[in-house]
Amino acid sequence: MITLLSTWTFGLTLALVALGVFVSYRLFSFPDITTDGSFTLGGVVAAGLLVAGWDPALATLAGMAAGATAGVATALINAFLGVEPLLAGILVSTSLASVNLVALGRSNVPLGRSTTLFDVVERRLGPLLERCGVDATLAGELARTAFALGVVIVAATVLYLFFRTRLGTAMRAGGDTPTMARALGRDTGLLTVGGLAIANSLTAAAGGLVAQYQGFADVQMGIGMVVWGMASVFLGRALVGGAGLGTALAAAAAGSVTFRLLVASALRAGLDPDWLKAATAAVVLAALVAPRLLGSRSKA
Repeated sequence: MITLLSTWTFGLTLALVALGVFVSYRLFSFPDITTDGSFTLGGVVAAGLLVAGWDPALATLAGMAAGATAGVATALINAFLGVEPLLAGILVSTSLASVNLVALGRSNVPLGRSTTLFDVVERRLGPLLERCGVDATLAGELARTAFALGVVIVAATVLYLFFRTRLGTAMRAGGDTPTMARALGRDTGLLTVGGLAIANSLTAAAGGLVAQYQGFADVQMGIGMVVWGMASVFLGRALVGGAGLGTALAAAAAGSVTFRLLVASALRAGLDPDWLKAATAAVVLAALVAPRLLGSRSKA
Protein backbone atom coordinates (compact mmCIF):
# COMPACT_ATOMS: atom_id res chain seq x y z
CA MET A 1 0.00 0.00 0.00
CA ILE A 2 2.84 2.38 0.87
CA THR A 3 4.52 1.63 -2.47
CA LEU A 4 1.29 2.44 -4.31
CA LEU A 5 0.85 5.69 -2.37
CA SER A 6 4.47 6.62 -3.10
CA THR A 7 3.85 6.04 -6.80
CA TRP A 8 0.77 8.26 -6.64
CA THR A 9 2.67 10.97 -4.77
CA PHE A 10 5.48 11.00 -7.31
CA GLY A 11 3.04 11.00 -10.21
CA LEU A 12 1.05 13.87 -8.69
CA THR A 13 4.20 15.89 -8.09
CA LEU A 14 5.29 15.41 -11.69
CA ALA A 15 1.77 16.42 -12.78
CA LEU A 16 3.03 19.99 -12.41
CA VAL A 17 5.44 19.23 -15.25
CA ALA A 18 2.51 17.97 -17.31
CA LEU A 19 0.58 21.18 -16.59
CA GLY A 20 3.61 23.24 -17.59
CA VAL A 21 4.04 21.35 -20.85
CA PHE A 22 0.30 21.68 -21.48
CA VAL A 23 0.59 25.46 -21.19
CA SER A 24 3.65 25.78 -23.43
CA TYR A 25 2.79 23.14 -26.03
CA ARG A 26 -1.00 23.03 -26.12
CA LEU A 27 -1.90 26.63 -25.41
CA PHE A 28 1.08 28.34 -27.05
CA SER A 29 2.15 25.72 -29.63
CA PHE A 30 5.70 26.16 -28.30
CA PRO A 31 7.82 22.97 -28.06
CA ASP A 32 9.79 24.12 -25.01
CA ILE A 33 12.94 22.11 -24.33
CA THR A 34 13.69 24.41 -21.37
CA THR A 35 11.61 21.98 -19.30
CA ASP A 36 14.57 19.70 -18.56
CA GLY A 37 16.73 22.57 -17.32
CA SER A 38 14.05 24.45 -15.37
CA PHE A 39 13.00 21.26 -13.55
CA THR A 40 16.55 20.80 -12.30
CA LEU A 41 16.86 24.53 -11.58
CA GLY A 42 13.80 24.44 -9.32
CA GLY A 43 15.20 21.47 -7.43
CA VAL A 44 18.68 22.98 -7.14
CA VAL A 45 17.47 26.36 -5.88
CA ALA A 46 15.02 24.85 -3.40
CA ALA A 47 17.58 22.35 -2.08
CA GLY A 48 20.32 24.96 -1.77
CA LEU A 49 18.09 27.32 0.18
CA LEU A 50 16.78 24.52 2.42
CA VAL A 51 20.33 23.52 3.33
CA ALA A 52 21.00 27.21 4.07
CA GLY A 53 18.12 27.17 6.57
CA TRP A 54 15.32 28.78 4.55
CA ASP A 55 11.65 28.07 5.15
CA PRO A 56 10.62 25.24 2.78
CA ALA A 57 7.70 27.21 1.32
CA LEU A 58 9.90 30.20 0.55
CA ALA A 59 12.60 27.94 -0.89
CA THR A 60 10.05 26.33 -3.21
CA LEU A 61 8.71 29.71 -4.32
CA ALA A 62 12.27 30.87 -5.02
CA GLY A 63 12.76 27.80 -7.20
CA MET A 64 9.57 28.67 -9.07
CA ALA A 65 10.83 32.22 -9.65
CA ALA A 66 14.10 30.85 -11.01
CA GLY A 67 12.19 28.54 -13.38
CA ALA A 68 10.02 31.44 -14.55
CA THR A 69 13.20 33.40 -15.32
CA ALA A 70 14.46 30.52 -17.45
CA GLY A 71 11.17 30.48 -19.37
CA VAL A 72 11.37 34.24 -19.91
CA ALA A 73 14.90 33.85 -21.29
CA THR A 74 13.73 31.24 -23.81
CA ALA A 75 10.75 33.38 -24.87
CA LEU A 76 12.91 36.48 -25.30
CA ILE A 77 15.42 34.61 -27.45
CA ASN A 78 12.58 33.35 -29.61
CA ALA A 79 10.35 36.42 -29.78
CA PHE A 80 12.87 39.23 -29.97
CA LEU A 81 15.97 37.58 -31.46
CA GLY A 82 14.08 35.47 -33.99
CA VAL A 83 15.55 32.12 -32.90
CA GLU A 84 13.39 29.05 -33.57
CA PRO A 85 11.51 27.73 -30.49
CA LEU A 86 13.33 24.40 -30.36
CA LEU A 87 16.76 26.00 -30.69
CA ALA A 88 15.92 28.71 -28.15
CA GLY A 89 14.92 26.06 -25.62
CA ILE A 90 18.02 24.00 -26.33
CA LEU A 91 20.27 27.04 -25.84
CA VAL A 92 18.73 27.94 -22.48
CA SER A 93 18.56 24.34 -21.27
CA THR A 94 22.21 23.81 -22.20
CA SER A 95 23.18 26.98 -20.35
CA LEU A 96 21.19 25.87 -17.32
CA ALA A 97 23.30 22.70 -17.11
CA SER A 98 26.24 24.89 -16.13
CA VAL A 99 24.14 27.22 -13.97
CA ASN A 100 22.71 24.30 -12.00
CA LEU A 101 26.13 22.75 -11.43
CA VAL A 102 27.62 26.04 -10.25
CA ALA A 103 24.61 26.83 -8.04
CA LEU A 104 24.63 23.37 -6.44
CA GLY A 105 28.41 23.34 -6.03
CA ARG A 106 28.58 19.61 -6.76
CA SER A 107 26.63 17.01 -8.67
CA ASN A 108 24.46 15.89 -5.75
CA VAL A 109 23.38 17.55 -2.50
CA PRO A 110 21.41 15.63 0.17
CA LEU A 111 18.93 17.60 2.22
CA GLY A 112 19.97 15.77 5.37
CA ARG A 113 18.24 17.25 8.38
CA SER A 114 16.60 20.08 6.46
CA THR A 115 12.86 20.37 7.02
CA THR A 116 10.89 19.97 3.79
CA LEU A 117 7.30 20.76 2.92
CA PHE A 118 6.52 17.05 3.04
CA ASP A 119 7.97 16.84 6.56
CA VAL A 120 5.78 19.74 7.68
CA VAL A 121 2.64 18.17 6.22
CA GLU A 122 3.48 14.77 7.66
CA ARG A 123 3.96 16.23 11.15
CA ARG A 124 0.67 18.13 11.03
CA LEU A 125 -1.61 15.74 9.16
CA GLY A 126 -0.07 12.41 10.17
CA PRO A 127 -1.24 12.48 13.81
CA LEU A 128 -4.78 13.30 12.70
CA LEU A 129 -4.81 10.24 10.45
CA GLU A 130 -3.36 8.10 13.24
CA ARG A 131 -6.25 9.11 15.50
CA CYS A 132 -8.56 7.74 12.82
CA GLY A 133 -6.90 4.33 13.16
CA VAL A 134 -4.39 4.59 10.32
CA ASP A 135 -0.98 2.97 10.85
CA ALA A 136 1.76 5.53 11.62
CA THR A 137 3.91 4.72 8.57
CA LEU A 138 0.89 4.60 6.28
CA ALA A 139 -0.45 7.84 7.76
CA GLY A 140 2.79 9.65 6.92
CA GLU A 141 2.76 8.58 3.28
CA LEU A 142 -0.97 9.24 2.99
CA ALA A 143 -0.37 12.78 4.26
CA ARG A 144 2.30 13.31 1.60
CA THR A 145 -0.03 12.02 -1.11
CA ALA A 146 -2.85 14.29 0.07
CA PHE A 147 -0.48 17.26 0.03
CA ALA A 148 0.68 16.51 -3.52
CA LEU A 149 -2.94 16.12 -4.64
CA GLY A 150 -3.85 19.43 -3.03
CA VAL A 151 -0.98 21.23 -4.76
CA VAL A 152 -2.04 19.86 -8.16
CA ILE A 153 -5.69 20.80 -7.60
CA VAL A 154 -4.73 24.34 -6.60
CA ALA A 155 -2.36 24.72 -9.58
CA ALA A 156 -4.92 23.42 -12.08
CA THR A 157 -7.66 25.61 -10.59
CA VAL A 158 -5.50 28.75 -10.73
CA LEU A 159 -4.55 28.00 -14.35
CA TYR A 160 -8.19 27.44 -15.28
CA LEU A 161 -9.34 30.68 -13.67
CA PHE A 162 -6.44 32.70 -15.08
CA PHE A 163 -6.82 31.50 -18.66
CA ARG A 164 -10.49 32.44 -18.55
CA THR A 165 -9.69 36.07 -17.69
CA ARG A 166 -9.31 38.71 -20.40
CA LEU A 167 -5.51 38.51 -20.26
CA GLY A 168 -5.53 34.72 -20.15
CA THR A 169 -7.91 34.53 -23.11
CA ALA A 170 -5.65 36.89 -25.04
CA MET A 171 -2.67 34.66 -24.26
CA ARG A 172 -4.54 31.59 -25.47
CA ALA A 173 -5.59 33.41 -28.63
CA GLY A 174 -2.01 34.50 -29.22
CA GLY A 175 -0.87 30.92 -29.00
CA ASP A 176 -3.60 29.49 -31.23
CA THR A 177 -3.81 32.24 -33.86
CA PRO A 178 -0.93 34.73 -33.52
CA THR A 179 -1.90 36.51 -36.74
CA MET A 180 -5.36 37.36 -35.40
CA ALA A 181 -3.88 38.38 -32.04
CA ARG A 182 -1.52 40.82 -33.77
CA ALA A 183 -4.42 42.18 -35.82
CA LEU A 184 -6.21 42.94 -32.54
CA GLY A 185 -3.20 44.89 -31.31
CA ARG A 186 -1.73 42.24 -29.01
CA ASP A 187 2.04 41.81 -28.74
CA THR A 188 2.42 38.06 -29.28
CA GLY A 189 6.05 38.22 -28.15
CA LEU A 190 5.06 39.46 -24.69
CA LEU A 191 2.24 36.92 -24.54
CA THR A 192 4.75 34.15 -25.23
CA VAL A 193 7.03 35.52 -22.51
CA GLY A 194 4.18 35.32 -20.01
CA GLY A 195 3.14 31.85 -21.13
CA LEU A 196 6.61 30.33 -20.87
CA ALA A 197 7.16 32.02 -17.51
CA ILE A 198 4.03 30.29 -16.19
CA ALA A 199 4.94 26.94 -17.78
CA ASN A 200 8.49 26.86 -16.43
CA SER A 201 7.50 28.09 -12.97
CA LEU A 202 5.24 25.03 -12.73
CA THR A 203 8.03 22.77 -13.95
CA ALA A 204 10.47 24.30 -11.44
CA ALA A 205 7.90 23.83 -8.66
CA ALA A 206 7.78 20.14 -9.58
CA GLY A 207 11.58 19.99 -9.40
CA GLY A 208 11.59 21.62 -5.98
CA LEU A 209 8.93 19.26 -4.65
CA VAL A 210 10.62 16.17 -6.10
CA ALA A 211 13.93 17.17 -4.49
CA GLN A 212 12.15 17.55 -1.14
CA TYR A 213 10.25 14.28 -1.54
CA GLN A 214 13.29 12.17 -2.45
CA GLY A 215 15.59 13.99 -0.03
CA PHE A 216 18.26 15.25 -2.42
CA ALA A 217 18.86 17.36 -5.52
CA ASP A 218 20.94 16.17 -8.45
CA VAL A 219 22.13 18.08 -11.51
CA GLN A 220 20.88 15.22 -13.71
CA MET A 221 17.40 14.99 -12.18
CA GLY A 222 15.72 16.87 -15.03
CA ILE A 223 16.84 14.63 -17.87
CA GLY A 224 13.79 13.36 -19.77
CA MET A 225 11.28 15.66 -18.07
CA VAL A 226 10.11 17.17 -21.35
CA VAL A 227 9.35 13.65 -22.59
CA TRP A 228 7.54 12.89 -19.33
CA GLY A 229 5.44 16.02 -19.72
CA MET A 230 4.61 15.25 -23.34
CA ALA A 231 3.74 11.65 -22.47
CA SER A 232 1.43 12.79 -19.68
CA VAL A 233 -0.35 15.36 -21.88
CA PHE A 234 -0.85 12.97 -24.79
CA LEU A 235 -1.80 10.06 -22.57
CA GLY A 236 -4.36 12.21 -20.77
CA ARG A 237 -5.78 13.38 -24.07
CA ALA A 238 -5.98 9.78 -25.31
CA LEU A 239 -7.91 8.84 -22.18
CA VAL A 240 -10.30 11.81 -22.24
CA GLY A 241 -10.37 12.87 -25.90
CA GLY A 242 -11.33 16.36 -27.04
CA ALA A 243 -12.41 18.52 -24.12
CA GLY A 244 -12.59 22.05 -22.76
CA LEU A 245 -9.86 23.82 -20.84
CA GLY A 246 -10.80 22.52 -17.38
CA THR A 247 -11.08 18.90 -18.47
CA ALA A 248 -7.89 19.16 -20.50
CA LEU A 249 -5.96 20.40 -17.44
CA ALA A 250 -7.36 17.57 -15.33
CA ALA A 251 -6.52 15.09 -18.08
CA ALA A 252 -2.88 16.26 -18.18
CA ALA A 253 -2.56 15.71 -14.43
CA ALA A 254 -4.31 12.34 -14.65
CA GLY A 255 -2.01 11.39 -17.51
CA SER A 256 1.02 11.98 -15.28
CA VAL A 257 -0.32 9.71 -12.54
CA THR A 258 -1.35 7.06 -15.08
CA PHE A 259 2.05 7.20 -16.73
CA ARG A 260 3.81 6.83 -13.38
CA LEU A 261 1.64 3.82 -12.55
CA LEU A 262 2.50 2.27 -15.92
CA VAL A 263 6.22 2.83 -15.31
CA ALA A 264 6.04 1.37 -11.81
CA SER A 265 4.06 -1.63 -13.05
CA ALA A 266 6.54 -2.26 -15.86
CA LEU A 267 9.49 -2.15 -13.45
CA ARG A 268 7.75 -4.49 -10.99
CA ALA A 269 7.00 -6.84 -13.88
CA GLY A 270 10.73 -7.12 -14.56
CA LEU A 271 11.47 -4.41 -17.13
CA ASP A 272 15.19 -3.68 -17.26
CA PRO A 273 15.64 -0.06 -16.07
CA ASP A 274 18.04 0.43 -18.98
CA TRP A 275 15.02 0.13 -21.30
CA LEU A 276 12.89 2.62 -19.36
CA LYS A 277 13.56 5.57 -21.70
CA ALA A 278 12.74 3.44 -24.74
CA ALA A 279 9.52 2.31 -23.06
CA THR A 280 8.68 5.96 -22.34
CA ALA A 281 9.13 6.83 -26.01
CA ALA A 282 6.90 3.90 -26.96
CA VAL A 283 4.14 5.15 -24.64
CA VAL A 284 4.33 8.63 -26.18
CA LEU A 285 4.16 7.15 -29.68
CA ALA A 286 1.19 5.00 -28.74
CA ALA A 287 -0.62 7.98 -27.19
CA LEU A 288 -0.04 9.95 -30.39
CA VAL A 289 -1.04 7.25 -32.84
CA ALA A 290 -3.88 5.46 -30.99
CA PRO A 291 -6.48 8.28 -31.26
CA ARG A 292 -5.88 8.58 -35.00
CA LEU A 293 -6.17 4.84 -35.54
CA LEU A 294 -9.33 4.63 -33.48
CA GLY A 295 -10.77 7.63 -35.30
CA SER A 296 -10.06 6.15 -38.73
CA ARG A 297 -11.64 2.82 -37.75
CA SER A 298 -14.77 4.48 -36.39
CA LYS A 299 -15.17 6.37 -39.67
CA ALA A 300 -14.69 3.18 -41.64
